[in-house]
Amino acid sequence: MVKLAIKNFPLPNHKFALQAAVAALAANRQGKFWEFHDELYKNYNSLNEEKIQEIAQQVGLDKAKLNQDMKAPEIGAIVESDLSEGRDLGVRGIPTIFVNGRLLRDRSFAGFQAAIEKELAREDRK
Repeated sequence: MVKLAIKNFPLPNHKFALQAAVAALAANRQGKFWEFHDELYKNYNSLNEEKIQEIAQQVGLDKAKLNQDMKAPEIGAIVESDLSEGRDLGVRGIPTIFVNGRLLRDRSFAGFQAAIEKELAREDRK
């Protein structure tokens, strides 16, 4: 079984990373997380408040609801919790990938495959 967990780790050197993370979680409330997420990454170099609103319109979000949800304390708490967890795990940049709690250094297809096979072998021994 494979479980994918996406965590927020807005980098402090990117002025709009935190706002983008919050906006993506707010977009999720409208069922548009992935569409919004993908556009954020395509436009990471040009993110600002206006671009985030433009992306919201582009993916068909209710912008009033998005802006309201972005202020929800529980969304901010999720981002802060993810950041704290990342710091505790030694995350310094993105993307950072763990397989069964182990940092994946070789992010090539072969690296993924080897890490997964190693973990599956561990499970077989139990």
